Amino acid sequence: MTADGRSGADIDAFREAALRCPIPAAVEVIGEKWAFLILRGAFNGLQHFEEFQAGLGIARNILSDRLGKLVAGEILERSPDPSDRRKVIYSLSKKGEALMPVVLAMRQWGEDWGYGKMEIVLADTKNRQPVRRIKVFAEDGRELNFGEMTWISREELKGKADKAA
Repeated sequence: MTADGRSGADIDAFREAALRCPIPAAVEVIGEKWAFLILRGAFNGLQHFEEFQAGLGIARNILSDRLGKLVAGEILERSPDPSDRRKVIYSLSKKGEALMPVVLAMRQWGEDWGYGKMEIVLADTKNRQPVRRIKVFAEDGRELNFGEMTWISREELKGKADKAA
């Protein structure tokens, strides 16, 4: 037993699950400051190397490296600019677009925890109203707080579905 009452088996199960966790792989691709700032730029319409460089104030070599990693990770797609074949357009892939809730959650967290409220908010293009805050919801629609969630195996989840059927 550990000091907090957990058994060695609990710790072993945690370690085993942690080794298969997708978070480290995701962090490897996007988990660094410049990657997030490049993503934010792409979400806001930046497309060319020069736009990212000027808009972010990032050194050219660092920008080149991070753009390469985001392209290799299939977050951004690289294509020739039809208006000027000497330039390249960086655009979000579907995989990159799927990161919008992650980036928005990070921004909301930063605003909530004292890093500054922004004068510009993300709004719905249809009604020009702010989008809802990122929250975690139960299957039945209830908002869940930290203590109301637990990890379970897919096998256990399948067993619950089988019993309900």
